[in-house]
Amino acid sequence: MDIETFRNYCLAKKGVTESFPFDQQTLVFKVMGKMFALTGLEHIPARVNLKCDPDRSVELRSEYDGMILPGYHMSKLHWNTVVLEGNIPLPLLYELIDHSYDLVVDSLPKNVKDMLNQL
Repeated sequence: MDIETFRNYCLAKKGVTESFPFDQQTLVFKVMGKMFALTGLEHIPARVNLKCDPDRSVELRSEYDGMILPGYHMSKLHWNTVVLEGNIPLPLLYELIDHSYDLVVDSLPKNVKDMLNQL
């Protein structure tokens, strides 16, 4: 998956915005103001940080050694760094993006979830 495909997939999700809150190289995707994905545009091959269930993070890091790593500059418990342009099956990449988005949506307050559902 290239970075533009990743970007378009994230932006197609309900309630998602993109911004550069840290610097001009770190693109951040938020759902209803909460971060679910970010990528450093200077990295080659492209890699992204995605939120992940802690137990699943361990399994993924083991199965995809060198391709799914502890989250770079993030909580190693809740975030993974995923190499997009590697040997990870495309369906899994989409599923990991969805998982990150869903984890953040699930943690939103009820009133914010209601606003998201109205979009």
